Amino acid sequence: MARSISMKGGRNARGGRPATAKKGTLGRLLKLLFNGNKKNMTVVFICLTITAITGVSSSVFLNQLMRQIDLGIANGMSSVVSSLIIIFSMMGVIYGLNILCSFIYTRVMAVVTQNFLHQIRTSVFDKMQSLPIRYFDTHKTGDIMSSYTNDTDAIRQLISQSIPQLYSALISVTTLLVIMFTTSIWLSLVIFLGIALMSVITKVIGGNSAKFFIRQQNSLGQEEGYIQEMIQGQKVIKVFCHEEESKVGFNNKNDALCKDATSAHTFANILMPIMGNLGNILYVLLAFIGGILVALNVPNLTIKGFDPLTTETGVFSLLLTTIAFLPISKQFTGQVAQSSQQMNSIVMGLAGASRLIELLDEQPEQDEGYVTLVRCNIAQDGTITETEERTGHWAWRHPHKADGTITYTELKGDIQMFDVDFGYVPDKIVLHDVSLYAHPGQKIAFVGATGAGKTTITNLINRFYDIADGKIRYDGININKIKKADLRKSLGIVLQDTNLFTGTVMENIRYGRLSATDEECIEAAKLAYAHDFITRLPDGYNTMLTADGANLSQGQRQLLSIARAAVKDAPVMILDEATSSIDTRTEALVSKGTDRLMEGRTVFVIAHRLSTVQNSDVIMVLERGKIIERGSHEELIAKKGKYYELYTGKFELE
Repeated sequence: MARSISMKGGRNARGGRPATAKKGTLGRLLKLLFNGNKKNMTVVFICLTITAITGVSSSVFLNQLMRQIDLGIANGMSSVVSSLIIIFSMMGVIYGLNILCSFIYTRVMAVVTQNFLHQIRTSVFDKMQSLPIRYFDTHKTGDIMSSYTNDTDAIRQLISQSIPQLYSALISVTTLLVIMFTTSIWLSLVIFLGIALMSVITKVIGGNSAKFFIRQQNSLGQEEGYIQEMIQGQKVIKVFCHEEESKVGFNNKNDALCKDATSAHTFANILMPIMGNLGNILYVLLAFIGGILVALNVPNLTIKGFDPLTTETGVFSLLLTTIAFLPISKQFTGQVAQSSQQMNSIVMGLAGASRLIELLDEQPEQDEGYVTLVRCNIAQDGTITETEERTGHWAWRHPHKADGTITYTELKGDIQMFDVDFGYVPDKIVLHDVSLYAHPGQKIAFVGATGAGKTTITNLINRFYDIADGKIRYDGININKIKKADLRKSLGIVLQDTNLFTGTVMENIRYGRLSATDEECIEAAKLAYAHDFITRLPDGYNTMLTADGANLSQGQRQLLSIARAAVKDAPVMILDEATSSIDTRTEALVSKGTDRLMEGRTVFVIAHRLSTVQNSDVIMVLERGKIIERGSHEELIAKKGKYYELYTGKFELE
């Protein structure tokens, strides 16, 4: 209990993970994108290249058309008919190719994007399953959920729109640069001066926009986390009439989100009009400067083969160069403006990708164990042999690294702890020098005030956390040598907080052992005294449970949790406040069932109701992480120590 309070405080203090675009994120993202999508991405970039080049080719054709018309005016239109036909034919082919490549690109990119998002979600969920319990104790659930929603959506926009458009703009700009320099160097220099001004404006306005978009993403994650907490705590909110206060809390977070989003979109929305108007001003400036250069007959503007000083047609041909350059410049500034508009989406996408990559880079739960749990046959002389058949017997398969031999130890449920120290954080030890011995078939009970360390001991047996010092042995084997999955397979657990999953009652019971038959699940329900209320449900065992079993009472949910542990049929049972939500009459029935369940098993019981632990073989009293008393109920009563005070109520609350 001390752990949960401490950890919750840590989560609240921590807040959400900051959304910042870290260095190298784009490279990691592209690497992930190309893994498994190389062929499709190759097709996408080929189509984008063709689409970009053909999209700006209109300026080249316009220039050629003007030249042919100029020649036609000078020499007669009949002389350029064939050339005009060729130009129009080429335009038709190129624009047809543009349409085809655009169609292919959009179709393939849709498949690539959805496959990539599927891959990302799968990777994140798989990673989440491998993370230690400590990670979930130190991160908000809403913040983790934000990775599946906000961050994934930001990546979708980055992959499906921003990166393709940026690449297309790069190819278009490169092509237009070549065209501009072959048309007029002087006018190209004017363009570069305009682009320099656009870059400064993009850096100032776009930088502020990106900053607020990142804040918006953080605010959105915090708001979603708050909403989730409020949904989960609706009963508490209503019973304490805390609706108005929760509204105030939501309004504060919603106002922060609105403020950040407004600032972000304000900067984003003014960037495109500014860039567009700058393009228009640059267009007029180019026409003006081009006119001056033509009037002054500046070199490099004269079309070869025409003398502007002798013929009117030659003067007109000089104007054609400037006129042909203007749409090229319009396309160029348009591409630059569109690229600047994508910067916000790129920053948001990279920020979301950074958060996802941070999660993917989290260290998984470490497991250096090599002892595994196997089915076995046990001969009359005690010889153990491994088998694939269901014999009802299990053994620890222990390969010895020193000599390469393999030994088998029967799974009995003998657990011993020697001088164990542990702290959830290194500078705060919560268990001090704890030693205990739980032999097969014994019932060990832990009692003590909240925060004494009772649940922590069971967390160490599960290896949800690893000890700082000391040893824990399971059937004589150091628990660190046992693979965690096999260790947990041998343990049946009923936790203080009941968690049910969306599915039928039968499926929730079978969660304890997926290979269990319907008959075994029903037998486990009878053992937990859950069968009676299940049969009264609308569809019995096929009744669908949703929202963590909200259509059941807390006691019924706890009974299903006990049935789930019963169907596992494990040699070691851990009951952490298993009857805390059950009335006294039902508790008496459950106690009978759990007594049958505990026969031949090692059982650890944590309970505040001392009446439920009186029949335990050993009762251990904990205080501030230390075992201060141990013995049977009668022995501890006779000592008249702490247990006696707890049992008789003759103690002062600390």
